[in-house]
Amino acid sequence: METSVYIPIISDYGFKATFGNESDDLFLRTALQALIKSEIPIRQIKFDKNVFEALTIDSRSGIFDLSCTDENGTQFIVEMQLAHAPYFVQRMKFYALHKFNTLVERGEFDYVNLPKLYAIAFLAKSILPTTHFHTIANLRSEQGEIIDHQMSFITIELAKFDKQVADIETDLEKLVYTMKTLHTTEPTQYPDFWNEEWLKRAIEELDTRKMTPEERAYFARVTAANAEAVKAEKQKIKEAEIVIKKETVKNALQMGLTPEQAAILVSVSLEFVESIQHNFPTDQ
Repeated sequence: METSVYIPIISDYGFKATFGNESDDLFLRTALQALIKSEIPIRQIKFDKNVFEALTIDSRSGIFDLSCTDENGTQFIVEMQLAHAPYFVQRMKFYALHKFNTLVERGEFDYVNLPKLYAIAFLAKSILPTTHFHTIANLRSEQGEIIDHQMSFITIELAKFDKQVADIETDLEKLVYTMKTLHTTEPTQYPDFWNEEWLKRAIEELDTRKMTPEERAYFARVTAANAEAVKAEKQKIKEAEIVIKKETVKNALQMGLTPEQAAILVSVSLEFVESIQHNFPTDQ
């Protein structure tokens, strides 16, 4: 808040204040229409209770699950992932198939009239072997023929988007550009399309100059909670890496490598190896 006028859309707070804004869903409706590349406007959106809370344990650092339904019954799952997630496609399938099963159960196992389901993921990093920033995937044959329209997976990789303001034309491009640059853009450099009503309303929700004391307090709590979650997750990763290195050093010593060789193999200090070697007999 001290370094930028606007809160990033891709932050937990920013994502919830824009995509998850239940009192004003114009931004969400316009964004969804652009993401699925539909010419038909989405008139209404109903926010669904998050059905994934009990399924996985997540630090919630950089990801927010949003589930909603339009006036035609079309189902949407929207997620934001900041960290590098090479297996995120598997998570998308997990969420989408769980939602699919829920729809089938509600319909008393009637597969005929199932509504369309879109699993949408915004990724800060690139994970797909594709060149375009926006990917729509469906079930297809080996000849590329579409087999199923009912379930679609949409991935937006922000890192792959590199268009300049002068080249931006579609609502999809305006959306992704805004998500990438809003929090780093000076007020004197705003592109003209940020005055379009759907983007203007969303941007106003992220303007720190217009926040009430209550909103500032809430933002501070969310930011602090996320920082703690990230810190805890990094600590877990660090501890896991140490355990792996210890086991690798033990294996190297058991195979007959000298402490010096083990240190080079595992990329640790000789002191690290010697401390493990010292306790080695009692660990077996």
